[in-house]
Order: sequence, then structure tokens, then C-alpha cells
Amino acid sequence: MGHPTDEKTFYLSPEEIDQFHRDGYIGPFDLYEKEEMEANLQALRPKLLNTKKAIYGGGKTVSGTTNLANYDRHLDIDFLADHITRPEIVDRVSSLLGPNTLCWRTEFFPKYPGDEGTDWHQADNFSNVAGSKHPQIVWPEDAEFGGTITVWTAFTEATVENGCLQFIPGSHKSMNYDESKVMEYNSEAINKTEKNGVRRGFFGYDYRQLQKDPNWSPDESKAVSQVMRQGQFIVFWSTLMHASHPHSGLTDQMRLGFAARYLPTQVRVYPYSTELEEFGGEASLTKFGNVLTSGEDTFGHNRFVDRTVTGHPFRTR
Repeated sequence: MGHPTDEKTFYLSPEEIDQFHRDGYIGPFDLYEKEEMEANLQALRPKLLNTKKAIYGGGKTVSGTTNLANYDRHLDIDFLADHITRPEIVDRVSSLLGPNTLCWRTEFFPKYPGDEGTDWHQADNFSNVAGSKHPQIVWPEDAEFGGTITVWTAFTEATVENGCLQFIPGSHKSMNYDESKVMEYNSEAINKTEKNGVRRGFFGYDYRQLQKDPNWSPDESKAVSQVMRQGQFIVFWSTLMHASHPHSGLTDQMRLGFAARYLPTQVRVYPYSTELEEFGGEASLTKFGNVLTSGEDTFGHNRFVDRTVTGHPFRTR
């Protein structure tokens, strides 16, 4: 007896797991056909503009750099709710994190014609962007590492010209930045700062201010550009040195990435926070809940939701 088609699995092979541990990333993998993703994107656009049901809608969600109302839209948009629980993604994530996983966060990353590239950066506990300086995720004391696994899906084509991701393979094993340091916001610097001959910034901040060694700089000769067709995704540790190219403006089309972030269930999410504070915006976490993407939660220290705010159920592998 064969499995029904919806029970097909997508676990990584031992060789792929070794490759991930060596490089800090793996992929890209196919998820949607190009035409399918384009149709999904057209249907998604009006929903993204309507933030009435978004869990962070209203208040001080819009700052100079980011719009928190478009964080965690998997909690109110059915397509995104189904996307983060797709077996093609979740099986690969649980190959790396173990059988019990959760999705705690999603974000859109648009890059418009003429936008600068994103600074080289690493994220471990995500305290650097939080106004309160509290870590947003806390691994157990005896954990060998921190960070989160990010699954970045190309909702549009991602090319060198329109600002695709760049990785430095193998750089996930040591942190070059101190996330407890402070970055100063400077809206005047946006799209105006060159680093090693490339226009780069970090949403109005300069990520170099977090460097442990002010004289260090990333070895960009080792950088690999992650060109992806529309509908593919790539899996990487947030502690991997990553950046993006500027959008050269050779096309009038934006580049849009959608990042979903996954953890094993023993990691504590927002343990010290009642509000999400990032890049000068803030929003209450009262409607927030993690999504159990595979297995079960035996720890009980995180809040979960089993359906969207509109009642659409999440699928757990």
C-alpha cells in the first residue's frame, strides 16, 4: 500500500543535513510553479493592504523604517497560513531542528527599484532590533547554539539585479556582532551609504555599529548570490552572515521575499515582552501565538494558536 499523495515527505537526506551544517544554508527548493506563485501574489496584494485583521494593526506600528502591521500576516491570511505549514518546508525544517517545531514569526522583505542592499548581518536572539533590548528568543542554557531557521521564499523572481540574497558559506558558527550594542537610527543615511563600493544599509541603521571588532569586515570575496526563480525557497540559519544586493532599478518591478522563522519547541519566544518593539515601531503581543508546525509541544512555556484570527486551521505535521 502506498501513501496517499498528501502524505509524501520531504525530509533532508543525511548528505543534505551535513551540507547544511557545513554551509549554514541549503536550497533553493521548488515549492510553487512560477505561474502559480504569480497568481497567488496577485490575490495576496489587496489582502496585504488591508491590515484591519492583522494582529498588529493600528497604534504605533508604522515607524520610519518598517511596518509591523505586515509582520505575522500568516495569522490572518489563509494563503500564508497554509504556506508556513507546507510539508515541503516543515519536513526539511524538522530534519534540522528535530520533530517538534514551531513557526514564531513571518516578515515580508520588499525591495523596490533603486533601494540599497541590506547590510551584512547575523541574528542570534533578535535583541538588537528591539527597543527594549530584551532577547526575542531564548534557547535553553545548555544549547550549543542559538538563532532561528529562516525559510525565505521568493514571491517574485530574485536576481542579482533586483536585490537577491547573499550568503557567506560557513559563517554561521561564530557571531561577529554583539546584539546587546545599540544601533543609531538615521533616516538621512538610507540609500546614501556605500560600503566596499556597494550601497548598503539596514533599514535606517548601520549594522557595523554592532561589530565586536570595529576593524573587522566580512570577506565579501566568499559571498554567494542566491538567485531564485519565483516560487522557490531557501533554508538558512539566522546566524549565517547574510545580506542582499541593491535593486539596480533596471526593471520597474519590486523584489518580494517572504521569511518564515522556525524553532524547536523548547526555545522560549518573547519570554520578557508584552509588546513587539522593532526599528522604532511597537505593537501589542496580546493576539500573538506561535504555530505548532510539527510534532507536539511538551514544554508549555510558549503560547500557541491553532487557527488564524479568521478561523482558518493550521496544519501540524
